[in-house]
Amino acid sequence: MGRKLLYFFLLMTISAQSQIEQSTLFSEAIEKNIKKYTRNSQNAYAEKDFERAEFLFDSLINNVVNGSYLDNFKVRKLSGRKIELYKFEKPIFLMTYASWCTPGVGEIPALNEVAEKHYKDIDFVVLFWDSKKNVRKSAREYSNKINIIYVDEKENKNDHIVEIMKHSLGFPTSFFIDETKRIVDVRRGVLHPYNEKYGISFELNYNSFLNGISLLKTLGDEDRNHFASKENP
Repeated sequence: MGRKLLYFFLLMTISAQSQIEQSTLFSEAIEKNIKKYTRNSQNAYAEKDFERAEFLFDSLINNVVNGSYLDNFKVRKLSGRKIELYKFEKPIFLMTYASWCTPGVGEIPALNEVAEKHYKDIDFVVLFWDSKKNVRKSAREYSNKINIIYVDEKENKNDHIVEIMKHSLGFPTSFFIDETKRIVDVRRGVLHPYNEKYGISFELNYNSFLNGISLLKTLGDEDRNHFASKENP
């Protein structure tokens, strides 16, 4: 029986990997469309047409990124040990960040609370594009239910996937990824004024995180009460 279970597990793993290899990867989908998107987006911001800029981002996500598969590349844990992104086997909430980003006052507490509630079903991962020293300082604010990993681009000068993922959509950006590594949705961080009150910032971010996670799992009635639409988080 033990050998049969092991064989079944290996067969399922190989099948999932084969599915990813035969499908469009995130880096491939982005690379084909990013130049046109960047040009049009920059023009929209230059003309202060923020509605069009947001429309262009949503179009890129809905028509290009969603349905593609996350690339597998090596990252480092806080210990310095390298692991592959595919080591996370549950559905993944992946937020890309940098230590010099200024989060809203309620952003990290909101993420910590969501992670505390749903870590058994979702792998919460914050990927910093930064050095180990800077990441260690930032990591102190996060719950231990959140996996903190980082990529120091100085170590990855020739890694094309890292370059594409870091420089295409900006950060903070949240990726909602199912267990097969298929990207279900991508969202930018909640915009906030620097003097925003804690309660407002917390609620905006909590709703935004939970709204995305609802795409990955069925949530209870208590959490549903916190929902806000994607268009108006």
